[in-house]
Amino acid sequence: MHAMNRLPDLPACCTPLGCDWPLPIALPGSVWRSTAFNPALFSTQDFARSAIPAPASIQRSVAKRQAEFLAGRLCAREALQHLDGTQAIPAIGDDRAPVWPRHITGAITHSKGRAAALVALKSEWQGLGIDLENLLSHERAQRLAKEILTPDELQRLAAGPAADLALVVTLTFSIKESLFKALFPLVQQRFYFEHAEVLSWSKDGQVRVRLLTELSDEWHPAKEIEGQFALLDEQLLSAIAIKAPTAR
Repeated sequence: MHAMNRLPDLPACCTPLGCDWPLPIALPGSVWRSTAFNPALFSTQDFARSAIPAPASIQRSVAKRQAEFLAGRLCAREALQHLDGTQAIPAIGDDRAPVWPRHITGAITHSKGRAAALVALKSEWQGLGIDLENLLSHERAQRLAKEILTPDELQRLAAGPAADLALVVTLTFSIKESLFKALFPLVQQRFYFEHAEVLSWSKDGQVRVRLLTELSDEWHPAKEIEGQFALLDEQLLSAIAIKAPTAR
């Protein structure tokens, strides 16, 4: 650990931060932090107690949104400090994504009762995306499949076991969210579910995605990207990590 100031105590709404890497493939040089949070235990004083500034948009939000924002920023702050001693709390950018220190790449995610942050040096990883989703029920996945999946993905879904339907639809949604978080800072272009497709996935947590749109010279249609995922209780966590050109 670097010599560092002691961080404020965690608020009652958050469990001690975990550092155990939950995904199948390690990302050397990255730092992961996660917490479980309970909005029912959240108090508006928790921001001041934790020394985390609450942006105006967050102050106007419901307790659940305030608690998940606070939990995500607590994870990010400790991850940054552990990474290289950076003392920072990412602000919310105009595009609502976290604003990281210039030499850092990172991502924050939260879903029902769980929040996490992943950070690394830009010299090692140029893009990071993580996304946590509640696993869809079979019925809900059936209803949402046509909105989330491309025609080719729907065909592959139909050819696979019916028992995998909820997992595949949740995974497809989540990995595309992770892809967006990893790529948007690099290409500065918005893209949507129909602009990428899941080519393949395996039960051991590996997933392969292909771009279907031109985002830049490097990020073009047919570009394939490796991702990964893990099931955590009733949630699915996905991640996309893009190595820095110098680190390849």
